[in-house]
Amino acid sequence: MVASMSIPAAGPTLPVPLPTADPFLAGDEFGLDELAAHWAAFAARTPMSGEAMRGADVKAQRVGIDRERLMEEAGAAVAAAARATLVSTGRRGHGTILILAGPGNNGGDGSVAARHLAAAGLRVAIVLVTSDPHPYPADARRNWERLEGTNVDRIHAANDRDVRYLLAGVEKAALVVDALLGSGVSGPLREPILSAVDLVIRAREAGVPVLAVDTPTAVDLTSGAASDPVVRADVTVTFHRPKLGHATRTGRALAGRVLVAPIGIPGSADPEA
Repeated sequence: MVASMSIPAAGPTLPVPLPTADPFLAGDEFGLDELAAHWAAFAARTPMSGEAMRGADVKAQRVGIDRERLMEEAGAAVAAAARATLVSTGRRGHGTILILAGPGNNGGDGSVAARHLAAAGLRVAIVLVTSDPHPYPADARRNWERLEGTNVDRIHAANDRDVRYLLAGVEKAALVVDALLGSGVSGPLREPILSAVDLVIRAREAGVPVLAVDTPTAVDLTSGAASDPVVRADVTVTFHRPKLGHATRTGRALAGRVLVAPIGIPGSADPEA
């Protein structure tokens, strides 16, 4: 077994520190333009497929960077993107940030983001959207459980009825974060995720901005193809490198403004980065 490796904060191949160690992200007033400029070197990298990203993730773990560390950086990046979106839309302090978290690693990123946002003094509610009692990857489950006893409101929506209950007052949310499904999903959506996508759509129709984690739910990271229904985001924060799917006509229209955040995948795990 390879011993766990620490991720460097910055260096020759990392132009800015990782999100958890980045003093720039400790500020309160950066908007989307400032954050995009801060992470510009990562957005300029060669786009990759969803499969290549999953491969780089696995290889990073093989060289000693554990999945929970990557999730922590990804969640911190989501929190930074959420704060920037609130500043740019003038909605900071205008309500609760509503995070819809799926049962997998995408939802785990959402749990980490909820913790960071609450630590920054923002009101946060996170909804676990699954019929299971908890997320199924171990890292996602740990991050969900870490929210117990914090200022984050945790809600479990086990079925479509539970999700529909959240429709009342969704227009009062400051921001909706789509952390439902990420890169490893294919095929038609099933309940309760299906109803959660409808909730995101209705929130956006009511004027609430939507931030997607990695990719809007039901948008393929490689082809950009979308199923119906699909989340249309105002901002998407993806990780490590841009994704091919977001460069397509459909993907570009659904992803909105795309930010590319570092999470600590080393060059040895992705030589093309």
